[in-house]
Amino acid sequence: MRLGINTLFLIPGEVGGSETYFREVLLALLALHPGLEIVFFTNAENDAYLKELVAGHPHAEFVPTGIRAMNRFERIIKEQVNMPRLVRRAATDVLWSPGYTCPVFCHCPQVTTIHDMQYKRHTDDFTLPALIVTRILVGLSARRSTRLIAVSHFSATEINHFLKIPMEHIHATPSATDPCFSTPLDEAERRKRLENLGLGDRPFLLAVSNTYPHKQMHLAVEAFAALKDEIPHTLVVVGQPRLGEPRVESAIADANAGDRILRINYLDRGDLIALYQNADVFVFPSVYEGFGLPVLEALSAGTPVVSTRSASIPEVGGDCVAYFEPGALDGLVVQLREILAWDETQKRVFSDAARIHVGGFNWQRTARQTMTCFEEAIAAG
Repeated sequence: MRLGINTLFLIPGEVGGSETYFREVLLALLALHPGLEIVFFTNAENDAYLKELVAGHPHAEFVPTGIRAMNRFERIIKEQVNMPRLVRRAATDVLWSPGYTCPVFCHCPQVTTIHDMQYKRHTDDFTLPALIVTRILVGLSARRSTRLIAVSHFSATEINHFLKIPMEHIHATPSATDPCFSTPLDEAERRKRLENLGLGDRPFLLAVSNTYPHKQMHLAVEAFAALKDEIPHTLVVVGQPRLGEPRVESAIADANAGDRILRINYLDRGDLIALYQNADVFVFPSVYEGFGLPVLEALSAGTPVVSTRSASIPEVGGDCVAYFEPGALDGLVVQLREILAWDETQKRVFSDAARIHVGGFNWQRTARQTMTCFEEAIAAG
């Protein structure tokens, strides 16, 4: 198989869970199929990153498009105008677009990963121009793709509902998490990373998400504010500022917690692992997720999770998450207070159950299901 991959969506460090999904599926595909020919269609921001990521794979080719993905308008236009010619020239058997959209006109079968229907459910996450363009392009991409990939069974039903794509053309390939989150850091490294973050030995709660409105990150801050006089903890809020950032900033100001709220826009992977493994509770107030990878990462680290019983989160968290009703601050506070009162036996029982649950997800299975989708698309022509 000669697999083309449209990576124009990928801006390293900027696209959240879709970057993790693509990276992990790609690496698992290469491990399972070392003879696989891959042609990467890269942008100006990710060309060097991808070459380093797959360095040593003997069957990787790169077609640098020069497109600047940070310029959303340029990326959208040139994906449609430039890509069909480049794909034809590369003579790929199938083109995979892992980031929602694909070139509408393409000589070969296409597989597109649509992570969620956020633009349908939560229009406040988008500016009006971005919403209009997303509606048009995702709809066209879904109809022009031979097969679609969804990252959860929930997302598959959402795609079927909103885009009217038959379920037999949608492959639900649930994501997974990297074993690094469950592998304890060396004690010296753990301590150094926490000290560099300004935490030292302080206990803390953790919330990780870019601040889109539907992520409801302000609730994590408001719940901490309600509990801060009862607990010694710091709240660590990690994520890129998005349209919900003003509400988060307002909640931080209202909390009047001084340096007990630590706001971080971006962390390297090692620091994130240190935070997951050492947090007393992971808070994830989101009301809409295509998969909800941070929930699985926290559970993998053995950290208790408080989240909403909405969208794909119950599919990912199962019985290992303490749930509260979406938007219910009081419910979040109650769950946090209960978990923070656990004794050592309760913590150990939870941690053991969480790691067993996480074992049901793995990238190798995701990669095998993805390859099946490629093969099916080629056969369907």
